[in-house]
Amino acid sequence: LMSTIALVSWPSAPLTRRLVLNALDTLEEKPLTLNSIGDNRYDRLIQWSTYDDIDHELTNLRRETILASSYTFRKALIRKHYLAHSIHLYLTKMPSSILSIASPQTFGLDLAFASELDEKWADDLYELGEFLDNEPDKWWILKPGMTDRGMGIRLFNTKDALQQIFEEFELLDSEGEEDEEDSRDEADGVCKTAVVTSQLRYFVIQEYILSPLLLDPREIPLDGVPRTPDLKLRGHKFHLRAYCVASGALQLYFYDRILALFCPVPYTSPGKDGGDLYPTDLDAHVTNTSLQTSRGEAGVRLFDELVGCQIFGNEGETFGVLMEKDRKTIILQMTHILAETFKAALQTPVHFQPLENAFELYGVDFLVEHTPSSQACFQVKILEINAEPAIELTGPRLTWILEDLFISITKVCVRPFVQNRAVSELYGSWDVGEAKEHLIKCIDEVLRAGPKCPS
Repeated sequence: LMSTIALVSWPSAPLTRRLVLNALDTLEEKPLTLNSIGDNRYDRLIQWSTYDDIDHELTNLRRETILASSYTFRKALIRKHYLAHSIHLYLTKMPSSILSIASPQTFGLDLAFASELDEKWADDLYELGEFLDNEPDKWWILKPGMTDRGMGIRLFNTKDALQQIFEEFELLDSEGEEDEEDSRDEADGVCKTAVVTSQLRYFVIQEYILSPLLLDPREIPLDGVPRTPDLKLRGHKFHLRAYCVASGALQLYFYDRILALFCPVPYTSPGKDGGDLYPTDLDAHVTNTSLQTSRGEAGVRLFDELVGCQIFGNEGETFGVLMEKDRKTIILQMTHILAETFKAALQTPVHFQPLENAFELYGVDFLVEHTPSSQACFQVKILEINAEPAIELTGPRLTWILEDLFISITKVCVRPFVQNRAVSELYGSWDVGEAKEHLIKCIDEVLRAGPKCPS
Protein backbone atom coordinates (compact mmCIF):
# COMPACT_ATOMS: atom_id res chain seq x y z
CA LEU A 1 0.00 0.00 0.00
CA MET A 2 1.16 3.52 -0.80
CA SER A 3 1.66 5.59 2.36
CA THR A 4 0.51 9.21 2.23
CA ILE A 5 1.44 11.80 4.83
CA ALA A 6 -0.15 15.23 5.18
CA LEU A 7 1.94 17.98 6.72
CA VAL A 8 -0.60 20.35 8.30
CA SER A 9 1.11 23.31 9.95
CA TRP A 10 -0.76 26.55 10.67
CA PRO A 11 0.82 27.86 13.88
CA SER A 12 -0.93 31.24 13.78
CA ALA A 13 -4.19 30.17 12.09
CA PRO A 14 -5.98 27.58 14.26
CA LEU A 15 -9.25 27.84 12.31
CA THR A 16 -7.48 27.11 9.04
CA ARG A 17 -5.77 24.12 10.63
CA ARG A 18 -9.11 22.77 11.87
CA LEU A 19 -10.71 23.25 8.45
CA VAL A 20 -7.83 21.45 6.71
CA LEU A 21 -7.91 18.50 9.11
CA ASN A 22 -11.68 18.25 8.82
CA ALA A 23 -11.49 18.33 5.02
CA LEU A 24 -8.73 15.71 4.81
CA ASP A 25 -10.85 13.46 7.02
CA THR A 26 -13.47 13.31 4.25
CA LEU A 27 -11.07 11.45 1.94
CA GLU A 28 -11.66 7.73 1.48
CA GLU A 29 -7.90 7.13 1.69
CA LYS A 30 -7.14 9.20 4.78
CA PRO A 31 -3.52 10.39 5.01
CA LEU A 32 -1.55 10.39 8.24
CA THR A 33 -1.60 14.03 9.39
CA LEU A 34 1.46 15.47 11.15
CA ASN A 35 2.71 18.87 12.35
CA SER A 36 6.20 18.06 11.07
CA ILE A 37 7.59 15.31 8.88
CA GLY A 38 10.56 14.37 11.07
CA ASP A 39 11.93 10.93 10.18
CA ASN A 40 8.63 9.56 8.90
CA ARG A 41 8.88 7.69 5.62
CA TYR A 42 6.24 8.17 2.95
CA ASP A 43 5.44 7.50 -0.68
CA ARG A 44 3.35 10.64 -1.14
CA LEU A 45 3.39 13.90 0.77
CA ILE A 46 0.67 16.56 0.97
CA GLN A 47 2.04 19.86 2.30
CA TRP A 48 -1.16 21.71 3.26
CA SER A 49 0.53 24.34 5.39
CA THR A 50 1.36 27.99 5.72
CA TYR A 51 3.74 29.20 3.00
CA ASP A 52 6.79 29.41 5.29
CA ASP A 53 6.39 25.82 6.51
CA ILE A 54 6.30 24.31 3.01
CA ASP A 55 9.51 22.86 1.56
CA HIS A 56 9.26 24.59 -1.81
CA GLU A 57 12.48 23.12 -3.20
CA LEU A 58 11.23 19.61 -2.48
CA THR A 59 7.89 20.47 -4.10
CA ASN A 60 9.73 21.59 -7.23
CA LEU A 61 12.00 18.55 -7.41
CA ARG A 62 9.49 15.78 -6.62
CA ARG A 63 6.49 16.78 -8.67
CA GLU A 64 5.06 13.26 -8.98
CA THR A 65 4.91 12.51 -5.27
CA ILE A 66 4.47 15.84 -3.48
CA LEU A 67 1.48 18.18 -3.48
CA ALA A 68 1.77 21.67 -1.96
CA SER A 69 -0.93 24.13 -0.91
CA SER A 70 0.94 27.12 -2.30
CA TYR A 71 2.77 28.12 -5.43
CA THR A 72 6.32 29.27 -4.76
CA PHE A 73 6.26 32.32 -7.01
CA ARG A 74 3.02 34.35 -7.07
CA LYS A 75 3.95 37.95 -6.30
CA ALA A 76 2.26 39.01 -9.54
CA LEU A 77 -1.03 38.18 -7.82
CA ILE A 78 -0.63 38.95 -4.14
CA ARG A 79 1.56 42.08 -4.05
CA LYS A 80 -0.45 45.15 -4.94
CA HIS A 81 2.25 46.91 -6.96
CA TYR A 82 3.18 43.71 -8.84
CA LEU A 83 -0.49 43.03 -9.62
CA ALA A 84 -1.00 46.56 -10.92
CA HIS A 85 2.10 46.23 -13.11
CA SER A 86 0.94 42.85 -14.48
CA ILE A 87 -2.47 44.27 -15.38
CA HIS A 88 -0.86 47.32 -17.02
CA LEU A 89 1.39 45.13 -19.19
CA TYR A 90 -1.52 42.86 -20.09
CA LEU A 91 -3.70 45.77 -21.18
CA THR A 92 -1.00 47.04 -23.55
CA LYS A 93 -1.36 43.71 -25.37
CA MET A 94 -5.08 43.15 -24.76
CA PRO A 95 -6.69 46.62 -24.63
CA SER A 96 -10.20 45.19 -25.07
CA SER A 97 -9.92 43.04 -21.92
CA ILE A 98 -12.60 43.58 -19.28
CA LEU A 99 -9.72 44.68 -17.02
CA SER A 100 -9.69 47.99 -18.90
CA ILE A 101 -12.86 48.92 -17.01
CA ALA A 102 -12.63 46.50 -14.08
CA SER A 103 -9.26 47.54 -12.70
CA PRO A 104 -9.12 51.01 -11.10
CA GLN A 105 -6.48 53.30 -12.57
CA THR A 106 -3.36 52.59 -10.54
CA PHE A 107 0.06 54.16 -10.08
CA GLY A 108 3.04 52.54 -8.40
CA LEU A 109 5.20 54.56 -6.03
CA ASP A 110 8.61 53.67 -4.60
CA LEU A 111 9.25 56.12 -1.79
CA ALA A 112 11.51 55.94 1.25
CA PHE A 113 11.15 59.54 2.52
CA ALA A 114 8.50 62.23 2.24
CA SER A 115 11.11 64.63 0.87
CA GLU A 116 11.39 62.47 -2.27
CA LEU A 117 7.80 63.17 -3.28
CA ASP A 118 8.58 66.48 -5.01
CA GLU A 119 10.75 64.87 -7.66
CA LYS A 120 8.21 62.08 -8.22
CA TRP A 121 5.70 64.59 -9.62
CA ALA A 122 8.02 65.11 -12.58
CA ASP A 123 8.59 61.40 -13.08
CA ASP A 124 6.64 58.38 -11.77
CA LEU A 125 3.65 60.44 -10.67
CA TYR A 126 3.48 62.92 -13.54
CA GLU A 127 0.16 61.54 -14.83
CA LEU A 128 -1.32 61.44 -11.33
CA GLY A 129 -0.21 65.04 -10.82
CA GLU A 130 -2.11 66.04 -13.96
CA PHE A 131 -5.27 64.45 -12.55
CA LEU A 132 -4.84 66.16 -9.18
CA ASP A 133 -4.27 69.55 -10.81
CA ASN A 134 -7.06 69.33 -13.37
CA GLU A 135 -9.71 67.03 -11.86
CA PRO A 136 -10.04 67.94 -8.16
CA ASP A 137 -13.31 66.00 -7.88
CA LYS A 138 -11.44 62.72 -8.36
CA TRP A 139 -10.26 61.04 -5.18
CA TRP A 140 -7.42 58.57 -4.78
CA ILE A 141 -6.63 55.87 -2.27
CA LEU A 142 -3.09 55.19 -1.07
CA LYS A 143 -2.26 51.59 -0.14
CA PRO A 144 1.09 50.24 1.02
CA GLY A 145 2.09 47.50 -1.39
CA MET A 146 3.46 45.06 1.17
CA THR A 147 1.03 45.33 4.08
CA ASP A 148 -2.44 43.90 4.46
CA ARG A 149 -5.52 44.08 6.69
CA GLY A 150 -6.10 47.75 5.89
CA MET A 151 -2.88 49.11 7.36
CA GLY A 152 -1.65 52.43 5.99
CA ILE A 153 -4.67 53.22 3.80
CA ARG A 154 -5.35 56.92 3.19
CA LEU A 155 -7.63 58.99 0.91
CA PHE A 156 -6.55 62.22 -0.78
CA ASN A 157 -7.36 64.50 -3.71
CA THR A 158 -4.49 67.03 -3.68
CA LYS A 159 -0.71 66.98 -3.86
CA ASP A 160 -0.53 68.78 -0.52
CA ALA A 161 -2.63 66.08 1.13
CA LEU A 162 -0.35 63.30 -0.12
CA GLN A 163 2.68 65.25 1.10
CA GLN A 164 1.11 65.62 4.54
CA ILE A 165 0.25 61.91 4.66
CA PHE A 166 3.87 60.90 4.13
CA GLU A 167 5.13 63.50 6.56
CA GLU A 168 2.78 62.11 9.21
CA PHE A 169 3.97 58.57 8.45
CA GLU A 170 7.53 59.77 9.09
CA LEU A 171 6.53 61.56 12.28
CA LEU A 172 4.93 58.43 13.68
CA ASP A 173 8.01 56.45 12.75
CA SER A 174 10.61 58.84 14.18
CA GLU A 175 8.78 59.41 17.45
CA GLY A 176 7.74 55.78 17.85
CA GLU A 177 4.22 56.86 18.71
CA GLU A 178 2.22 54.21 16.86
CA ASP A 179 1.23 52.01 19.75
CA GLU A 180 0.78 54.91 22.15
CA GLU A 181 -1.50 56.75 19.73
CA ASP A 182 -3.43 53.61 18.91
CA SER A 183 -4.13 52.81 22.54
CA ARG A 184 -4.90 56.44 23.40
CA ASP A 185 -7.70 56.80 20.88
CA GLU A 186 -8.85 53.62 19.21
CA ALA A 187 -11.80 55.43 17.67
CA ASP A 188 -9.51 57.52 15.49
CA GLY A 189 -9.59 56.05 11.99
CA VAL A 190 -6.04 57.13 11.24
CA CYS A 191 -4.66 55.49 14.38
CA LYS A 192 -6.43 52.25 13.57
CA THR A 193 -4.59 52.15 10.26
CA ALA A 194 -1.24 53.47 11.49
CA VAL A 195 1.92 51.92 10.09
CA VAL A 196 5.65 52.22 10.62
CA THR A 197 7.04 54.09 7.62
CA SER A 198 10.35 52.25 7.82
CA GLN A 199 8.43 49.06 6.99
CA LEU A 200 7.02 50.70 3.87
CA ARG A 201 8.59 51.55 0.58
CA TYR A 202 6.30 50.42 -2.21
CA PHE A 203 2.84 51.91 -2.52
CA VAL A 204 0.00 51.83 -4.98
CA ILE A 205 -2.27 54.78 -5.59
CA GLN A 206 -5.65 53.79 -7.03
CA GLU A 207 -8.53 55.85 -8.26
CA TYR A 208 -11.15 55.82 -5.51
CA ILE A 209 -14.59 54.64 -6.61
CA LEU A 210 -16.90 57.48 -5.57
CA SER A 211 -20.20 55.76 -6.38
CA PRO A 212 -20.09 52.27 -4.82
CA LEU A 213 -23.16 50.08 -4.57
CA LEU A 214 -24.71 51.00 -1.21
CA LEU A 215 -26.94 48.72 0.87
CA ASP A 216 -27.82 48.52 4.56
CA PRO A 217 -26.82 45.22 6.21
CA ARG A 218 -29.39 45.85 8.95
CA GLU A 219 -32.07 44.86 6.43
CA ILE A 220 -30.80 41.32 6.99
CA PRO A 221 -30.89 40.97 10.80
CA LEU A 222 -28.71 38.35 12.45
CA ASP A 223 -29.88 35.40 14.52
CA GLY A 224 -33.46 35.69 13.31
CA VAL A 225 -34.15 38.87 15.28
CA PRO A 226 -36.81 40.81 13.33
CA ARG A 227 -35.90 44.26 12.05
CA THR A 228 -37.32 47.19 14.01
CA PRO A 229 -40.17 48.65 11.88
CA ASP A 230 -39.07 52.26 12.39
CA LEU A 231 -35.39 51.58 11.63
CA LYS A 232 -34.09 54.30 9.32
CA LEU A 233 -32.05 52.51 6.69
CA ARG A 234 -28.89 54.11 5.29
CA GLY A 235 -26.55 53.15 2.49
CA HIS A 236 -23.31 51.49 3.60
CA LYS A 237 -20.33 50.80 1.39
CA PHE A 238 -19.20 47.17 1.20
CA HIS A 239 -16.80 45.02 -0.72
CA LEU A 240 -17.26 41.46 -1.89
CA ARG A 241 -14.82 38.86 -0.61
CA ALA A 242 -14.67 35.90 -2.97
CA TYR A 243 -12.55 32.80 -2.55
CA CYS A 244 -10.82 31.23 -5.50
CA VAL A 245 -8.64 28.17 -5.84
CA ALA A 246 -5.88 27.83 -8.40
CA SER A 247 -4.86 24.25 -9.09
CA GLY A 248 -2.01 22.85 -11.13
CA ALA A 249 -0.92 24.66 -14.27
CA LEU A 250 -3.61 25.82 -14.55
CA GLN A 251 -7.19 25.41 -13.51
CA LEU A 252 -8.86 28.28 -11.69
CA TYR A 253 -12.05 27.88 -9.68
CA PHE A 254 -14.31 30.53 -8.13
CA TYR A 255 -16.24 29.60 -4.97
CA ASP A 256 -19.83 30.67 -5.47
CA ARG A 257 -20.54 31.55 -1.83
CA ILE A 258 -19.44 35.16 -1.55
CA LEU A 259 -19.16 37.40 1.49
CA ALA A 260 -20.24 41.03 1.66
CA LEU A 261 -18.17 43.01 4.18
CA PHE A 262 -19.73 46.32 5.21
CA CYS A 263 -18.37 49.59 6.56
CA PRO A 264 -19.60 50.31 10.10
CA VAL A 265 -21.06 53.74 9.32
CA PRO A 266 -23.16 55.04 6.40
CA TYR A 267 -21.31 56.17 3.30
CA THR A 268 -20.56 59.81 2.64
CA SER A 269 -18.45 61.11 -0.19
CA PRO A 270 -14.89 61.92 0.96
CA GLY A 271 -14.30 65.58 1.64
CA LYS A 272 -17.77 66.19 3.06
CA ASP A 273 -16.64 65.83 6.66
CA GLY A 274 -14.95 69.18 7.18
CA GLY A 275 -11.93 71.21 6.21
CA ASP A 276 -9.18 68.65 6.81
CA LEU A 277 -6.63 68.22 4.06
CA TYR A 278 -7.68 64.56 3.86
CA PRO A 279 -10.28 62.43 5.71
CA THR A 280 -9.01 61.24 9.08
CA ASP A 281 -11.92 58.92 9.83
CA LEU A 282 -12.14 56.12 7.28
CA ASP A 283 -15.00 54.16 8.85
CA ALA A 284 -17.33 55.06 5.98
CA HIS A 285 -14.74 54.10 3.37
CA VAL A 286 -12.55 51.19 4.50
CA THR A 287 -14.40 47.88 4.55
CA ASN A 288 -11.55 45.76 5.88
CA THR A 289 -12.92 43.50 8.64
CA SER A 290 -9.51 43.37 10.32
CA LEU A 291 -10.06 46.98 11.35
CA GLN A 292 -13.52 46.21 12.74
CA THR A 293 -12.90 43.26 15.03
CA SER A 294 -14.93 44.92 17.80
CA ARG A 295 -18.04 44.73 15.60
CA GLY A 296 -18.05 40.95 15.54
CA GLU A 297 -20.27 39.69 12.72
CA ALA A 298 -22.40 42.84 12.44
CA GLY A 299 -20.88 43.85 9.12
CA VAL A 300 -20.66 40.42 7.45
CA ARG A 301 -23.37 38.96 5.21
CA LEU A 302 -23.59 36.41 2.44
CA PHE A 303 -24.00 38.12 -0.91
CA ASP A 304 -26.98 35.83 -1.54
CA GLU A 305 -28.72 37.26 1.54
CA LEU A 306 -28.71 40.79 0.10
CA VAL A 307 -31.16 40.08 -2.74
CA GLY A 308 -34.21 42.25 -2.06
CA CYS A 309 -32.31 44.92 -0.12
CA GLN A 310 -32.85 48.59 -1.00
CA ILE A 311 -30.19 50.26 -3.14
CA PHE A 312 -29.15 53.71 -1.93
CA GLY A 313 -27.49 56.64 -3.65
CA ASN A 314 -24.75 58.83 -2.20
CA GLU A 315 -27.32 61.37 -0.99
CA GLY A 316 -29.63 58.83 0.65
CA GLU A 317 -32.02 58.47 -2.30
CA THR A 318 -33.19 54.95 -3.24
CA PHE A 319 -32.97 53.08 -6.56
CA GLY A 320 -35.21 50.06 -6.12
CA VAL A 321 -33.86 46.81 -4.74
CA LEU A 322 -31.07 44.39 -5.59
CA MET A 323 -32.60 41.71 -7.81
CA GLU A 324 -31.56 38.09 -8.30
CA LYS A 325 -30.63 38.92 -11.89
CA ASP A 326 -28.34 41.68 -10.55
CA ARG A 327 -26.63 39.20 -8.26
CA LYS A 328 -26.05 36.80 -11.16
CA THR A 329 -24.74 39.60 -13.38
CA ILE A 330 -22.28 40.69 -10.70
CA ILE A 331 -21.01 37.14 -10.10
CA LEU A 332 -20.57 36.56 -13.83
CA GLN A 333 -18.50 39.74 -14.04
CA MET A 334 -16.42 38.60 -11.06
CA THR A 335 -15.55 35.28 -12.70
CA HIS A 336 -14.55 36.94 -15.98
CA ILE A 337 -12.47 39.58 -14.21
CA LEU A 338 -10.74 36.96 -12.07
CA ALA A 339 -9.85 34.87 -15.12
CA GLU A 340 -8.41 37.89 -16.92
CA THR A 341 -6.43 38.88 -13.82
CA PHE A 342 -4.77 35.47 -13.65
CA LYS A 343 -4.05 35.62 -17.38
CA ALA A 344 -2.40 38.98 -16.77
CA ALA A 345 -0.25 37.49 -14.01
CA LEU A 346 0.81 34.69 -16.36
CA GLN A 347 2.35 37.34 -18.63
CA THR A 348 4.97 38.02 -15.94
CA PRO A 349 6.33 34.48 -15.45
CA VAL A 350 9.15 35.60 -13.17
CA HIS A 351 6.53 36.52 -10.57
CA PHE A 352 3.85 33.88 -11.18
CA GLN A 353 4.81 30.29 -11.88
CA PRO A 354 2.01 27.73 -11.54
CA LEU A 355 3.19 24.21 -10.70
CA GLU A 356 1.28 21.11 -11.72
CA ASN A 357 1.70 19.68 -8.19
CA ALA A 358 0.43 22.68 -6.25
CA PHE A 359 -2.82 24.45 -5.49
CA GLU A 360 -3.59 27.63 -3.58
CA LEU A 361 -6.54 29.37 -1.97
CA TYR A 362 -6.84 33.14 -2.42
CA GLY A 363 -9.20 35.73 -1.02
CA VAL A 364 -10.15 38.20 -3.74
CA ASP A 365 -11.67 41.57 -2.95
CA PHE A 366 -14.07 43.23 -5.40
CA LEU A 367 -16.07 46.45 -5.28
CA VAL A 368 -19.26 47.10 -7.24
CA GLU A 369 -19.60 50.54 -8.82
CA HIS A 370 -23.20 51.72 -9.15
CA THR A 371 -24.08 54.13 -11.97
CA PRO A 372 -27.90 54.40 -12.06
CA SER A 373 -27.87 56.43 -15.28
CA SER A 374 -25.98 53.72 -17.17
CA GLN A 375 -27.68 50.83 -18.96
CA ALA A 376 -25.21 48.47 -17.29
CA CYS A 377 -25.55 50.12 -13.90
CA PHE A 378 -23.30 47.66 -12.00
CA GLN A 379 -19.60 47.46 -12.83
CA VAL A 380 -17.39 45.19 -10.75
CA LYS A 381 -13.85 46.36 -9.92
CA ILE A 382 -11.07 44.09 -8.66
CA LEU A 383 -9.20 45.56 -5.69
CA GLU A 384 -6.66 42.98 -4.55
CA ILE A 385 -5.80 39.31 -4.12
CA ASN A 386 -4.71 37.88 -0.77
CA ALA A 387 -2.82 34.67 -0.09
CA GLU A 388 -3.66 32.89 3.18
CA PRO A 389 -6.75 35.08 3.61
CA ALA A 390 -7.86 35.99 7.13
CA ILE A 391 -10.79 33.59 7.12
CA GLU A 392 -11.21 33.74 10.90
CA LEU A 393 -12.80 37.17 10.44
CA THR A 394 -15.79 35.55 8.72
CA GLY A 395 -17.30 34.84 12.14
CA PRO A 396 -19.04 31.77 13.59
CA ARG A 397 -22.39 32.32 11.81
CA LEU A 398 -20.86 31.74 8.37
CA THR A 399 -18.03 29.35 9.22
CA TRP A 400 -20.05 26.66 7.44
CA ILE A 401 -19.23 28.23 4.06
CA LEU A 402 -15.53 27.84 4.90
CA GLU A 403 -16.03 24.22 5.95
CA ASP A 404 -17.71 23.51 2.61
CA LEU A 405 -15.00 25.43 0.74
CA PHE A 406 -12.18 23.36 2.23
CA ILE A 407 -14.06 20.14 1.52
CA SER A 408 -14.52 21.26 -2.10
CA ILE A 409 -10.79 22.03 -2.35
CA THR A 410 -10.03 18.57 -1.01
CA LYS A 411 -12.33 16.87 -3.51
CA VAL A 412 -11.10 18.81 -6.55
CA CYS A 413 -7.42 19.47 -5.78
CA VAL A 414 -6.27 16.86 -3.25
CA ARG A 415 -8.31 13.73 -4.01
CA PRO A 416 -6.96 13.39 -7.59
CA PHE A 417 -3.41 13.43 -6.18
CA VAL A 418 -4.17 10.87 -3.47
CA GLN A 419 -5.95 8.55 -5.91
CA ASN A 420 -3.50 9.23 -8.75
CA ARG A 421 -6.38 10.10 -11.06
CA ALA A 422 -7.12 13.09 -13.26
CA VAL A 423 -9.88 15.52 -12.30
CA SER A 424 -11.61 14.58 -15.56
CA GLU A 425 -11.75 10.94 -14.43
CA LEU A 426 -13.56 11.97 -11.27
CA TYR A 427 -15.86 14.65 -12.70
CA GLY A 428 -16.11 14.04 -16.42
CA SER A 429 -16.53 17.07 -18.63
CA TRP A 430 -16.18 20.35 -16.72
CA ASP A 431 -16.40 23.42 -18.92
CA VAL A 432 -15.29 26.96 -18.13
CA GLY A 433 -18.30 28.70 -16.57
CA GLU A 434 -19.69 25.44 -15.16
CA ALA A 435 -20.02 24.88 -11.40
CA LYS A 436 -19.33 21.63 -9.55
CA GLU A 437 -18.81 21.34 -5.78
CA HIS A 438 -19.80 25.05 -5.66
CA LEU A 439 -16.66 25.85 -7.67
CA ILE A 440 -17.13 27.72 -10.96
CA LYS A 441 -14.33 26.92 -13.38
CA CYS A 442 -12.78 30.15 -14.72
CA ILE A 443 -9.61 28.92 -16.46
CA ASP A 444 -8.61 25.54 -17.85
CA GLU A 445 -5.26 25.78 -19.59
CA VAL A 446 -2.24 23.55 -20.05
CA LEU A 447 0.91 25.55 -19.45
CA ARG A 448 4.40 24.44 -20.32
CA ALA A 449 6.08 22.86 -17.29
CA GLY A 450 9.06 24.74 -15.93
CA PRO A 451 12.48 23.16 -15.29
CA LYS A 452 12.88 21.02 -12.19
CA CYS A 453 15.71 22.85 -10.54
CA PRO A 454 16.24 24.47 -7.15
CA SER A 455 15.62 28.20 -7.15
